[in-house]
Amino acid sequence: MRDFLGFDTLLRLIPFVSILTLMVVWEAVLPRRAESQRLRRWPSNFGVFLVDVAMLIALPVSAVAAALISIEYKFGLFFQVEISFWPKVIFSLLALDLLVYWQHRLFHKIHMLWRVHRMHHTDTVFDVTTALRFHPIEIFLSIFLKAGVIILLGAPVLAVILFEIILNGAAMFNHSNIRIPLWLDQVIRWVIVTPDMHRVHHSIHKKEYSHNFGFSLSIWDRLFRSYTPQPEDGHQTMTIGLDKFNDPGEVRLDKLISQPFRNS
Repeated sequence: MRDFLGFDTLLRLIPFVSILTLMVVWEAVLPRRAESQRLRRWPSNFGVFLVDVAMLIALPVSAVAAALISIEYKFGLFFQVEISFWPKVIFSLLALDLLVYWQHRLFHKIHMLWRVHRMHHTDTVFDVTTALRFHPIEIFLSIFLKAGVIILLGAPVLAVILFEIILNGAAMFNHSNIRIPLWLDQVIRWVIVTPDMHRVHHSIHKKEYSHNFGFSLSIWDRLFRSYTPQPEDGHQTMTIGLDKFNDPGEVRLDKLISQPFRNS
């Protein structure tokens, strides 16, 4: 199993690096907003990401490992019902994306979870590195939630690998400071979450950051009535972040990691 998990990591690493590089170049060539503050923000955002990666490597469980456990013990919904392979894959992708939507929504609703998640929202600029800025506790909780659902479903390994690639790629895409023609954005967002759609979620206004929770598919926000099409202050002039922890000193890595345990 260890050999397979190593191969799985390589499979996910290649599209991750490729999409990250593409978004960085796109942001430099065609930015949606002029601000960047890369030298001030990027070291800490990448630092948080490296802490997350180190924790995931140290954990004895992963999404793919959960799928392998399900196969080994023939446990899960798909081992109890007769269904062909590709419908299993499609259903698993949809179920996991729905899980991420509701997980995200709960992290905004429950106070203790919000204290962990808000670090993601205290980034005062919205760009591809914001997608890497999640507290290790949130990553820890997320992996166990995903693993539980994967085992209960008996999700195929292929579906889990595809989902991890899609989730990471979609997060980097919809957090990017990239310019997309407005007409094209309106078409794309009927299916997937676009940067303009998700930027609303990073508004300083609570009524806006309490909407647009989707990461990949946009249907969940429309279906569960959490969709807001545009920020009231406009994309060029809206304020990104929160009114807490916005002091320049809060961008340091140690401050970001300790943020859930501190009041502003």
